[in-house]
Amino acid sequence: MTLPHAAGPTDILQGKKLYILTLGCKVNQYESDAMYEAFFAAGAVRGTEKDAEICIINTCSVTNIADRKSRQMINRMRKENPDALIIATGCYVQAKANEARYDRRNREASPDTEIALPEVDLVVGNNRKKDMVRLVSAHLSGRPIEDHVIDINQDPEFEDLRIRMPETHTRSYLKIQDGCNMFCAYCIIPYVRGRIRNKPMDVILEETAMLARSGVKELVLTGINISSYGDIGEFSLADAVCRIHTIPGIERIRLGSLEPRVLTEDFLSRMKELPKVCPHFHLSLQSGCDSILKRMNRKYTTADIDAIVARIRKYYDRPALTADIIVGFPGETEEEFQTTCDTLARIGLYEAHVFPFSRRKGTVADRMEGQLTEAVKKDRVRRLMVQTELQKQAYIQQFAQEPQEVLIEEIVDTPDGPCYRGHTERYILKDIPCEVPDAGMINQIITVRG
Repeated sequence: MTLPHAAGPTDILQGKKLYILTLGCKVNQYESDAMYEAFFAAGAVRGTEKDAEICIINTCSVTNIADRKSRQMINRMRKENPDALIIATGCYVQAKANEARYDRRNREASPDTEIALPEVDLVVGNNRKKDMVRLVSAHLSGRPIEDHVIDINQDPEFEDLRIRMPETHTRSYLKIQDGCNMFCAYCIIPYVRGRIRNKPMDVILEETAMLARSGVKELVLTGINISSYGDIGEFSLADAVCRIHTIPGIERIRLGSLEPRVLTEDFLSRMKELPKVCPHFHLSLQSGCDSILKRMNRKYTTADIDAIVARIRKYYDRPALTADIIVGFPGETEEEFQTTCDTLARIGLYEAHVFPFSRRKGTVADRMEGQLTEAVKKDRVRRLMVQTELQKQAYIQQFAQEPQEVLIEEIVDTPDGPCYRGHTERYILKDIPCEVPDAGMINQIITVRG
């Protein structure tokens, strides 16, 4: 299969300076990188926030804070660069479109979608970033064009975005999946990303091969819910990893966030046979309390979590276990919060990403009684982060006297002098002192002790 080329160079884009500001998740970062490549193929060049002629804000809407930051960045971009063409895309744009549709249904008004973003020249929703070069070219050519936002819940297409040569040759994201069917009580993502869709296997393998040829050593598999890769189509997530493993040049495969249900005996036994797979598992846990998990509409219990963690450790020596945790869910009592703390202490996480619950319009949790104050949520975030930081340091200390393989990603200046910086297979960040830095060391995997 031959990869489709982006739109060829055109007079309208030739030499135009482009800047993309990316907010939110790894999927957004992948999509921004792919948009950069498409624009460069069409003749654009990289610009900065202040001198770009085309500015794209790839927005996020996972929390109210993300919404606010998306609005702030749109406003800042217009203020910093008033003459630029300003385009907003991503989940915040999609959420605004969904709200417009909801409001219209209630007032029985026009069926046309209206999105109130006056600072923006063009809005482009999710699953239409692949059209960005064409849409921007048309806009700059003076051809009338409407905002490009679809009802994503009705779109079964997997958006054909690909990366051939990422900015950094050490690590690259590879988006293999989009959308989510889970509808957890707190989450807006199924509404702004649509139903699950998979990247075809032959495209995954061809993109992986190109990334390997460009020098990428570590591949991070990402998506909105990569655990659902096996829910449609003939291939499972394990199948995808096994086939990626055969591509020469890729030396590490790191899995993105995983739903606990995917970590079965079969999955882990297959992963263990693949030496390129990193012993690092990021779990989408969200809570460590049964009553909260039930209210969240999560389909597992703390007993299931204990069993899954034990299963991972059965196959991997001291794996790095990281997790996403939400505290301050509606009605969460002090006892329920403490239960989550106890669960996380018991399973021995390497690291936790702790978030306060954020109300999202249109979700079940937004309508629940017992909404906690921001002060209570902030305090619980602080307390859990103190606990998990102690766990993190204890985990790292286990390897203090052992040889570890580090993929050198950059050279940094520290108070103690220049260092090579990179991550181990378990995603432990290491700074390696070097008297005379050698740029040729970047993208090399070296063994260090301590």
